[in-house]
Amino acid sequence: MRTIVVIFILVCFGGEAFAQETRGYQRTSFNVYYGTSGANLQGLNKLLENHGQPPMPNSYNSYGLSYQTRFNDFIIGAELYQNNGVETPFYDYALDYRTTRAFINFGYSFTEEGKFHLIHYMSIGMGYLNVEMLEEREGENLDQFLADPAHGFILRRNDINKGSQFMGGFLTEIGFELGYDLNILPSEEVISMIAKVGYSFNPFEDSWNLNGLTFDNLQSGAFVRLGAGISLPEKNYFYRDASLGIHLIYGAHFTKPNDLNAHLKNNGYKPLKGIPKNLGLKLLGENRGFLYGIDLYNLNMSGEANQDYDQSLSSLRIYGNLGAKLIDIYNWEVGALGGLGYGNVRYSLIHKRKLDFPDLIDLPDYDGELRNGGMMAKPEIYLSRVFPLAKRSKVALVASVYGGVEIPLGSYELGAVSMSQYMSNPYLQVGVGIRP
Repeated sequence: MRTIVVIFILVCFGGEAFAQETRGYQRTSFNVYYGTSGANLQGLNKLLENHGQPPMPNSYNSYGLSYQTRFNDFIIGAELYQNNGVETPFYDYALDYRTTRAFINFGYSFTEEGKFHLIHYMSIGMGYLNVEMLEEREGENLDQFLADPAHGFILRRNDINKGSQFMGGFLTEIGFELGYDLNILPSEEVISMIAKVGYSFNPFEDSWNLNGLTFDNLQSGAFVRLGAGISLPEKNYFYRDASLGIHLIYGAHFTKPNDLNAHLKNNGYKPLKGIPKNLGLKLLGENRGFLYGIDLYNLNMSGEANQDYDQSLSSLRIYGNLGAKLIDIYNWEVGALGGLGYGNVRYSLIHKRKLDFPDLIDLPDYDGELRNGGMMAKPEIYLSRVFPLAKRSKVALVASVYGGVEIPLGSYELGAVSMSQYMSNPYLQVGVGIRP
């Protein structure tokens, strides 16, 4: 039923957006955000109070990425946010949480086109939740970890460590966006300074329950976000290929965690099978053949470790890209990009059977996790086919194939075992996107 409601809203608003597109002004932008939100963890804080411990802070930090297109006064866009809690000590353990949220948003601009804009918007989407209480065990090698992995608990809902496609639930936001353009670039794009205020909602009660304790408040609360980005107003469109596009990408990375698998076998665990798949977003802009943008995707492998544990190996990658379009003939395009960014690697062993709260907080040793991160680089080439949606429309559907090689700029050690061989790999991705 929830899925039907979401599809109905998307169809209604999407139709209105493209209807308005044929009548006038158009503007496209993408932005990055940093902000803070509130979350009162009443149930968990009550348990901490009963143990004589201070409550967790009622705020967390948000990092976001958004893409937005304006058709006259109507706004349609997409947003992705990572929200990190403030780590709180609990005896020898550290309590922490994080959430990820993906939204499609719709809005209305109260201002005509100019340097200043004010937008009221509503977002609908889905999310992921991770709540953990882990003990830091320094100096432990991988074999020692595998011999005794339990050093706390990890609770997950809609676990994207198994794949971004597992994100779920139903979340909403409502808010206002205030922006101002700075014409400081030597090109036709402008820098936009953005501020957002609003409220996040979890519409369905007890939908974020973990082991008998509700964490609904982690997905609800007021927020303030500040951001900046690139915007391309219609008055600055100069060639037919001037654009800012958003693409959904899916692909495979041709590598295997051979060193990790060898240690897993030696310690009685099943190896991770296959190769990692990824699902993510590519934001790609162009100015006279000069390309720029951001890639964000999540590599995943998962499976059963033994009769007691499930395992996952995940890696988030985010790149800033620069490049050039090499060929543009009859709606066929070829380009080359170079990216520099950040990647992490996270190996988790999650026990299949755990106690419910409040007993869990007294006997927490079930799960274990190793993680590391560092800088990454990549060269990439792509081939695209552009399909204009209508003769009068400036919106086009873009189908693409991307290929490249990722290069780790560090050892990415997990328990003194280097994962750089796993992080270094050729990859192939396919994408489909919209380019207003």
